[in-house]
Amino acid sequence: MPPEHHNTYARLLRPLMFRLDPETAHRLTIAALSLMPPKEPASDPPELATTVFGIKFANPVGLAAGLDKDAHAIRAWNALGFGFAELGTVTPRPQSGNAPPRMWRLPAHRALINRLGFPGEGMEAVAARLARLHNVRLAMRVVLNFGPNKDTPPERVAEDYGALTRRLAQFADTIVVNLSSPNTPGLREWQAPERIRAIVDAVREAMPTTARVELPAMTPSNPPRPPILVKIAPDLDSSQINEVCRAAVDLAIDGIVSTNTTLMREEVGVSATFAGGLSGPPLLARSREVIAQVYRETSGRMPIIGVGGIANAEDAYGHLCAGASLVEFYTGMIYRGPGLASEIKRGLVRLLARDGFRSISEAVGSAAGK
Repeated sequence: MPPEHHNTYARLLRPLMFRLDPETAHRLTIAALSLMPPKEPASDPPELATTVFGIKFANPVGLAAGLDKDAHAIRAWNALGFGFAELGTVTPRPQSGNAPPRMWRLPAHRALINRLGFPGEGMEAVAARLARLHNVRLAMRVVLNFGPNKDTPPERVAEDYGALTRRLAQFADTIVVNLSSPNTPGLREWQAPERIRAIVDAVREAMPTTARVELPAMTPSNPPRPPILVKIAPDLDSSQINEVCRAAVDLAIDGIVSTNTTLMREEVGVSATFAGGLSGPPLLARSREVIAQVYRETSGRMPIIGVGGIANAEDAYGHLCAGASLVEFYTGMIYRGPGLASEIKRGLVRLLARDGFRSISEAVGSAAGK
């Protein structure tokens, strides 16, 4: 999207949207984007192409989970040039989430705080929507983010992840197991290594044995089952991160999403009393620290999706050089507009050339240990 489109968003659309409460603006945005007709995005420069988890991505720039919880606007994300979109968090049954108000803007920090609590239409609605995409050509990859229902008792949480896998894995290029949302009571306790095993085992056992539904993406070279990733919190301490990494290696998990939103405030330079997860630029440095630690602890052998605080190409590039193989954002688009994916891609091409890299994969982890 040309720079003038960013200016239009900043001058006209964002002031109008910011007059509405954040959740109303969110719903209106998704409703509008869901009406976008199918459109082929412009071809990406070859140096942005990358293969991760055995899957080819036209570019490494993705939409983070939380913006399109129920897979309403997949055609729009494809048209906007994303390399992949992480949809969800999807729960087995519909649920309303936490009581409002539950989302707040922090314009001085270009940040958001949310305590949504996985509101959504449930897996059957998402499955129906994805099934209708069977004849739609997508240049991007579809990543599905799974979480349990709020009222699921602890002893049955693994069953929720299994049910989601049985119903939706056939549509997914990649599955993300969300164990780190701060807005579902008790969920972060599942990041303990022995509990990660229970969830991953449930997901693997529930993988369909029949042929997958192949969405007509840019290449049919998917692995036989969708890779399984675990999404972790930025609030884990160093020893906890190392424990999660060791568990991920022992369990042969395919990758890690680093990181979710944070409960930290003063530690990231924010003064706010709203409860919930903080996202946006204040999270950038901490997210990058966790990415770098995961990369070092796994010796660069476990792919990482880096998320947290990305608002421009330099932010995305920094996450890649720290060890992320792919990057994604959500809050940045709220403040910068729908052209941010294209802007980041243009910037990545420039930054790769500046540093003498011929491809994204050459840049990944290049700053490790510095």
